[in-house]
Amino acid sequence: MSETEENLPSERESAHEGAVGKTDNPFADPGLPPHEHRIQDIDERAARRSERTVALLFLVSMLATVAFIASYVAIPIDKIIYVFPLGHISALNFALGLTLGVALFCIGAGAVHWARTLMSDVEVADDRHPIEAAPEVKAKVLADFAQGAKESQFGRRKLIRNTMFGALALVPLSGVVLLRDLGPLPEKKLRTTGWKKGVRLVNQSTNLPLRPEDIAVGSLTFAKPEGLEESDEDFANKIAKDALMLVRIQPQNIKDKQELAWSHEGIVAYSKICTHVGCPISLYEQQTHHVLCPCHQSTFDLSDGGRVIFGPAGHALPQLHITVKDGFLEAVSDFAEPVGPSFWERG
Repeated sequence: MSETEENLPSERESAHEGAVGKTDNPFADPGLPPHEHRIQDIDERAARRSERTVALLFLVSMLATVAFIASYVAIPIDKIIYVFPLGHISALNFALGLTLGVALFCIGAGAVHWARTLMSDVEVADDRHPIEAAPEVKAKVLADFAQGAKESQFGRRKLIRNTMFGALALVPLSGVVLLRDLGPLPEKKLRTTGWKKGVRLVNQSTNLPLRPEDIAVGSLTFAKPEGLEESDEDFANKIAKDALMLVRIQPQNIKDKQELAWSHEGIVAYSKICTHVGCPISLYEQQTHHVLCPCHQSTFDLSDGGRVIFGPAGHALPQLHITVKDGFLEAVSDFAEPVGPSFWERG
């Protein structure tokens, strides 16, 4: 017998089996150990206790979510507390982190306890199969799914099912509430400015109240409300809405009737803020009475109600109704519509 024949696998296995026996083959399939039933599988009272435990965890998650929302509303943002061993920390951050952590943990713990004590834990062995499933395999998968749904007792354990739905429905509210931190609510701030009846127009360069004779035909003058100073803490925010530009046009050249009624001897006042993305308008063409936004070239006709004649802006420039009192130009009211870029609630 040759060396090759002596080393054939069949002969090696036969020799090995003869020496140590078939049961000692280290490569033999040991099979599955006998299944051990859990206490919940054989005692309905134990199963009920597990059900109540899972439901309690889901209920605690629901309460923690409610506490998260209540903490966000009730705790001042600047309140500081001492927590050992963390030291002095924000009471709001501590409460939000604690309640949200409890809410998420209890959902996870409830799901794990449910799976470990009530869902089926019978070991199932299955052979590998091709990637493309045969019709009988698909039917078996559907049957296994139906059996798994039955063994999970999802339909039977209504207390678990209902409390789980409640916990999962409330937890997303935490994220919705956090959207409040995107910024303060605008309320009416987008619709109102610092202009109102009786407020004088002040030259933004000289900081002096404007008289009609200060505005020459063909000139462009920038103005702000009286009382608004550059030293004010919120000057930048206010001037972003209050900035005004004035030009003097021959009354016979004004085409819009409202514009003519809201002007004084051909002096018209319009918002300086472009209605596209809020850039300041600063380029004026005397012959055509057009103003140009330098950012995206939106062009407005100040002799025709400030309407858009070119560019991406979607609305005409808001006009300020002005008059003269005691020789000085002043506002009759606020702008008739919101200034600056368009927004979805804009009328």
